[in-house]
Amino acid sequence: MKIVLAYSGGLDTSVLLAWLKETYRAEVIAFCADIGQDEELHGLKAKAAKTGASKIYIDNLQEEFAKDFIFPMMRAGAIYEGQYFLGTSIARPLIAKRMVEIARKEKAQAIAHGATGKGNDQVRFELTSAALAPDVEVIAPWRDERFRKRFPGRAEMIRYCEQRKIPVQATAKKPYSMDRNLLHIPMRQGFWKIRGLMPLLRRTRRCSPFRFRRRTRPTRRSM
Repeated sequence: MKIVLAYSGGLDTSVLLAWLKETYRAEVIAFCADIGQDEELHGLKAKAAKTGASKIYIDNLQEEFAKDFIFPMMRAGAIYEGQYFLGTSIARPLIAKRMVEIARKEKAQAIAHGATGKGNDQVRFELTSAALAPDVEVIAPWRDERFRKRFPGRAEMIRYCEQRKIPVQATAKKPYSMDRNLLHIPMRQGFWKIRGLMPLLRRTRRCSPFRFRRRTRPTRRSM
């Protein structure tokens, strides 16, 4: 069996890579979309190989990301529920699209992602896959009881990496992670509200170019 995994080299996807290979006895092909992470991509190929990937794709999708996703989003003034910026989520359909293309090329039977079972990213990955390749299986380990029982929290994931000498930056003292791209850089940890970040987010919201007054069209009477 071949599985194409959405891979960033962080704690979650490093554990996923090793777990998928072990659980499914599969050949795992790691894929990372270059959408502006810059130095975060350095050493990623060697890291994926050391973790157990049979092959890794790092594809530069920055131009497509900017032209077909960021600019249309900005023109639409798109904000989820009036307050949630789409800096991270807008990239998910593009990543899923490229995963499907790689799955076709490599004759893989499945793609896998690290989105949790409680958020919207799982929907973005899976609807894109269903539209483009309904015959390709989607594996979502965070919805798999076997995975959740083995990794009830980040402490168990960090210990798993330490035991298998999987190189990750996250530690028990520094459990946070970042998800950078051309548009922005969010940070999160066990709970998303990092000390000192909320005041910045509130200021950013007030100054955001997305928050504008909708223009009203002139009525015939006013013309």
